[in-house]
Order: sequence, then structure tokens, then C-alpha cells
Amino acid sequence: MKRRLIKIGKGSKSKDRVAMFKDLTSRDWERESRLTMIQMLIPLGLQAVEKELQAEVSELVGSRHSRGGNLKRWGYNPGSVYLGDQKASIAVPRVRNIDEDREVPLPSYSRLQDPSIIDDQILRHVINGMSQGKYEKAATYVPQTFGINKSSVSRKFIRASAKKLRQFLERDLSKHDIVAIFMDGKYFAENNIIIALGVTIEGEKVVLGFIEASTENHGVCRDFLNELKERGLNLDNEILFVIDGAKGLKKGILEVMGDKAIIHRCQWHKRENILNYLSDEHKNEYRTKLQRAYEQPTYEKAKSRLQLIRRELTLINQSAANSLSEGFEETLTLHRLGLFTKLGRSFKTTNCIESVNNQLERYTGRVSHWQTSDHRRRWIATALLEIEPKLRKVMGHDYLKDLRAAMKSLAAQIQKEHAA
Repeated sequence: MKRRLIKIGKGSKSKDRVAMFKDLTSRDWERESRLTMIQMLIPLGLQAVEKELQAEVSELVGSRHSRGGNLKRWGYNPGSVYLGDQKASIAVPRVRNIDEDREVPLPSYSRLQDPSIIDDQILRHVINGMSQGKYEKAATYVPQTFGINKSSVSRKFIRASAKKLRQFLERDLSKHDIVAIFMDGKYFAENNIIIALGVTIEGEKVVLGFIEASTENHGVCRDFLNELKERGLNLDNEILFVIDGAKGLKKGILEVMGDKAIIHRCQWHKRENILNYLSDEHKNEYRTKLQRAYEQPTYEKAKSRLQLIRRELTLINQSAANSLSEGFEETLTLHRLGLFTKLGRSFKTTNCIESVNNQLERYTGRVSHWQTSDHRRRWIATALLEIEPKLRKVMGHDYLKDLRAAMKSLAAQIQKEHAA
């Protein structure tokens, strides 16, 4: 296939394009083709490429009228760079080492001549810019600017995102020493995606993987954990699993992990489930009481407060009291481990993975129709790979070695209880 060579000049026409771009951003973009917008980014991209090359020359040589040094500006050569699927002509500034009588190459120019890097740049642009409607921000990305041909962009995006999906689903997990795992589901239309977020012994957050399911049933969870195990995830040590209370997740975890699974139920979900049974006149009162009970520093104090609340609820609403009884001990796992004050902020709720789900929504929320499972999985994998590097360490990560030791002790205690 022949590539068109595009020549973009300076002056009023370029300024008009910029003005037209700013004007268009005020329109209803839902009625416009996003690919039309991408076409407009090419002249803006070329201006930014020229600016980048000049900045690199200034770093090497100094300001235009500076004296001294063995590197000098040496005019221009005709050249070209790849922008999307198009090859665009530009004037390339030259730098020469006068002492050694040789040309000094510009690394950024060499990089822009490599068409193989465009896939990831287009992918990043689509995910971060177009899916969120950040068109003005997208105009500043270079060389993430796309080519003109719509089908070409689509092929590039599919190819690059499929590569990301494969990279995500097949990456080796054996290098991660995981001490805790958050598991939660997120709906994409009628499809439920279960995501596993691991926490390493150093406190780093790692997206371990995801699986599609209609519900959070135990068979899906079991198969999911076994798949992670096959990819190298070490499940020999005790692991703290933080879940929202879904029975299917718990059953699947126990089938795979047995007594090495230390289950902690999200206190926020438990509190809200209880409040759902109460009338409006009692909700605020018991929201405060439950919150204060769970914030007690020791297992004995928290358990005593919650037992008192349960007796009160029995007189007001038996269903609310039954909800508190269900999974009662699992909401106090951090207290039983003796680490609530040190690790409660990070592990008492599922907030860590809820945050990931919220960020995932920002990346994928504007997709109105998922054509196929592959389409959905490619976008999710790509978005999760974008999100993961930005995740911060968990609060209290200095105490995670204490968590491992405490879980080992608790697991031994649970085994004795089961044996008895």
C-alpha cells in the first residue's frame, strides 16, 4: 500500500486549523465522527513535532545566539515522520560536531521514523483521550496523532489492544509475593467481570487478572483462582481475602485455599446491608453505632459493642439483627489478627478495588455498545494496564510482614477449632 506524503505549511492556515479545532470542541461531539476529530490532529501534531525537534537541538547546542562549544546548528534537511498510517514530510534541523566533522543524530527524530511504535501510541490516545472526550488534551499528544484512514485506525487499535490483552492474561505472576487479595465484580451491561487485585508483601498493588461471569458463583471463583495459580501465583502461604460478602466468592476461595484463606468481610458493605432493613428513623442512629463499634481497637471491644447492637436490633427489626449475625466474625478478622489499628484503613473495606473499578469506569464508561466478548476483554485489559502503574502502595505497608505472621497463627488456631 502506498503512503501519502503530507506537507503542512506554517502561517495563517495552521492558525486557522487550531481555531477551528477550538471551535469544534464546543459542539455536541456525540453527533460527530470521532475519526473526523482525529484527522484534524495531524497538522497540530506536525507543529508539535517541529517544536520537539527544535527543543532537542537547543538542549544540544544551546540558545540560538550562544557562543562556544563544539556542537553547532547546521541548517535543515528534508525528512519525514510517521503519524498514524501516514508519512508526513518535515524540515529536520541539523546539528554538527565541528571538532569531529560529523553529523549528530537527533534521537527523537529517529524514534518518530519508526512506524512500529504507533500502535501503542494510538492505543494510549484512544483509551485516555477519545473514550473520555478529552479532545483538547489529545491534541497535545505527539506522536500519538492518528492517521486519516478510519479503517486503518481501527485495525491498529484492535491489533495493539489484542497484544495488550494477551500480555495481561499471560504475564507471569510468580515474581509477586502476595499477602492479600481483593476480589470484586463489576457489571458491563449484563456481563459481570470479576477482578482480583493483589497486594505484595512490600505493599504494591498488582492487578492479577479478571474473568467474565454472569454471577459471582463459587465455580467461577474457583476456576479463576486456579487459573491465577497456573500463571505462577503462589498460594502456599496464608492470604487475606477481602470481599464484599458474596457467598459464591467465599466458597470458591475456600475450595482452592482451604484453611490458608483468611476471609475478611467488608465492614462498609455489612453496615449498609444492615441499614437496608431499617426504617429511616433508625438508619442514622445505627449507622453511627455500627461505625463506632467497628472502629474499636481490639477484637474484644468491637465484638462486645456489636453484640449489644445485635440485641437492640432484635427488638427493632429481626431481619436487621440476622443480617448482622451473618458473617459476624468475618467482619472482625483484622481485629482477631490484632492489626486493625495498623492496617484497618487499607483492609477493613473493599475500597482498594472499588477505586480500581471507578477508574475502569472512566476508561470504558463511554462505550455504549460492546460488540463481542473479545471487544470487551481487550478494552478492560488495556484500561487495567493503564491504571495499575498509577496505584499507590497500601497504607500501613510496613506492617504487612506482621500480617503474614498473624495470619499463620490464626490459621493454626482455626485448624484446631475445626479439629475439635
